[in-house]
This record gives sequence, structure tokens and C-alpha cells, in this order.
Amino acid sequence: MSDHRDHRLHRSSLLRALLWICGAVFLALGIIGIALPGLPTTPFVLLSAACFVRASPRAHRWLLQHPSFGPTLRAWEEQRTISRRIRNVALISMLLTGSFSVWFLAGNPWLQAVVAMAIVTGLIVVLRLKIRDPNQNPPAADAD
Repeated sequence: MSDHRDHRLHRSSLLRALLWICGAVFLALGIIGIALPGLPTTPFVLLSAACFVRASPRAHRWLLQHPSFGPTLRAWEEQRTISRRIRNVALISMLLTGSFSVWFLAGNPWLQAVVAMAIVTGLIVVLRLKIRDPNQNPPAADAD
């Protein structure tokens, strides 16, 4: 399938370029998140894939076939599920870094409240995500 015939590809070349840049930035943040505690990897990789699907089928395909990112992305795109481990890591990371932020902002009750609301919102969003059945393997990569 040609990049220009993909129905998900955005028509505007300017918007495709902006989406590609955003996808690259999100992917870089996700990669940094592998080593930096408190910066989540999975949400940034999912955002990157969402940008690339509209901007660059080649970059999107590369992510789907990547040995580390591919299984999670394929499970999300095909089944809208995440693994229990990824969910638990996200929850623990949010709680730890959020708690540290609230503690660090002692004396600024309004900022503490904003951070606390962000933590609660993030926790609710992650807790609402569907967990992949542990007996079900993630979708396999398509062989090209």
C-alpha cells in the first residue's frame, strides 16, 4: 500500500509534517522514560504511534514491528488492551512521582491541589483501561 493511498494518512502535507515531528518528540520522550523514573514510556509511545498513523505509515509500521514497542502497540491498536504489568508500573510511577511532587510543593496548597487532581485523573484513566487476558498472547507482527 502506498503512503499516499492510506486512508488514515492526513491530506495536508503541512499537518503530516507537524504530526511526524510530534510523533518523533513523543517517541524520544518515551525512550527517555525507559531510563528516567517518573517519565512514562507507554503513553508517549502510544501517542507517537497515533501521530505516525496519520503522518507516516512507514514510521508507524516500524513501531508496530519494533521488538520492544510492537507488542504493546499492536495489543492497543487491535484490542484496546494493555498488560497488567504496564498498568501497575504506570500506577506506581504516578503515585510515587506525584507524591514526591506534592511533598516538594509544601507551602503551595494551590499547586499541591493541582498536582493531586492530575494524579487522581491519571489514576482514573489508567484504572479504566482494559487489561489483556494473561492467557492471550499479544497480536503477532505482520511479516512484510
